[in-house]
Amino acid sequence: MTEASTQDAGAQAPASSISFADALRFWLKLGFISFGGPAGQIAIMHQELVERRRWISERRFLHALNYCMLLPGPEAQQLATYIGWLMHRTAGGIAAGVLFVLPSLFILIGLSWIYLAFGEQPLVAGLFLGIKPAVAAIVVHAAWRIGSRALKNGALWGIAAAAFVAIFALNVPFPAIVAAAALTGYIGGRVAPERFRTGGAHASATTSFGPAQIDDDTPTPEHARFHPAHLARIVLVGAVLWLAPIGLLCGLFGWHGTLTQMGWFFTKAALLTFGGAYAVLPYVYQGAVGHYGWLTPVQMIDGLALGETTPGPLIMVVAFVGFVGGYLSAELRALFGPDMLFIAGAVAAVLVTWFTFLPSFLFILAGGPLVESTHGSLGFTAPLTAITAAVVGVILNLALFFGYHVLWPQGFDGGFAPVSALIAVIAALALFRFRRGVIEVIALCALLGLAARFAGVAT
Repeated sequence: MTEASTQDAGAQAPASSISFADALRFWLKLGFISFGGPAGQIAIMHQELVERRRWISERRFLHALNYCMLLPGPEAQQLATYIGWLMHRTAGGIAAGVLFVLPSLFILIGLSWIYLAFGEQPLVAGLFLGIKPAVAAIVVHAAWRIGSRALKNGALWGIAAAAFVAIFALNVPFPAIVAAAALTGYIGGRVAPERFRTGGAHASATTSFGPAQIDDDTPTPEHARFHPAHLARIVLVGAVLWLAPIGLLCGLFGWHGTLTQMGWFFTKAALLTFGGAYAVLPYVYQGAVGHYGWLTPVQMIDGLALGETTPGPLIMVVAFVGFVGGYLSAELRALFGPDMLFIAGAVAAVLVTWFTFLPSFLFILAGGPLVESTHGSLGFTAPLTAITAAVVGVILNLALFFGYHVLWPQGFDGGFAPVSALIAVIAALALFRFRRGVIEVIALCALLGLAARFAGVAT
């Protein structure tokens, strides 16, 4: 038998077992290579778990993905948690979800410290001179990408336009926009269901990659069957895991303390991330920049740039927000001391990551057995369709916000920044015309910014 035929034969046989150690090694590897946003991360998992390793069948994989897409929170991280839970019970789900996030948390803590401690150095300043316009172009591209999929008719276009006006002109809070869109979708789904029907991009599996360890006809394991007592335990444990730290923070710093408010704010953010990380960014901006003042608008742009260049879910930008807020907080400076600012920032980053991702684990561990009880289509998508349409308008507002601060960094009275505008145009061409990846665009623009900085070109 030739080497090629041996490989082909091996490709048709599923792994004889999935050890917990093998799974741990894969989830850790995934945490370091999961670039490309949720689409890229899901593609990596599909290639590795469905096509190459055959740990789970195509149909079971997509069934889990359909559920994760209906939840608030990062769908790729939740999908990893779901598959880890299905294979190795609660411990497997927690391990998969944590390892998906942990590398990016450590990387972002390090990058955030470098940014704050050395951001005024010519090298770092030059890099961010090019990265900021790239981020503005990336957000515009995200609005276009989501809108091209979501806005399929006039009703959805109307929802997007109303959301844009609400947040841009009326400064309506993001949660209110989400609630109004969900209500509109619920009513619209009953009155005109054809206008609120999703495209079903993940509705069915049409390709077979051979037998899998968890195959289409594999019986649901006992731990994945629904039991009311199990659901009650998950809810109780989740309540304790949220109440204990928030109660401790409230006791130590009071309800209005910086860390307490971070915990409360990012809990709310975790429940509002329908439509992906770009959807929640306006809410984070409204709270972290506008209400609490934990960081400036320019720092928010820089944080998104760092989030785009690190592995893991983009919502990990919250770790940057937490680090900057903790590092610059007068309250935490007094608590930790002026020589321990890194510790203050790291504690805040870990804290906001905990409160941001805790609901994601609970949704999977509590809802997974309900999903496994049926492999039919989840049919309550009309509110989500309307929310996604509203998200397009909200993201467009975010793009205008970033564009203003990039092109007029000192305000309209401070003058236009032609170099930033040129870099933004180059980034837009790379994304829209040449379909380059986010990492490539950021790297190119960072080099352009560095060259402009050292050439002494005015921004």
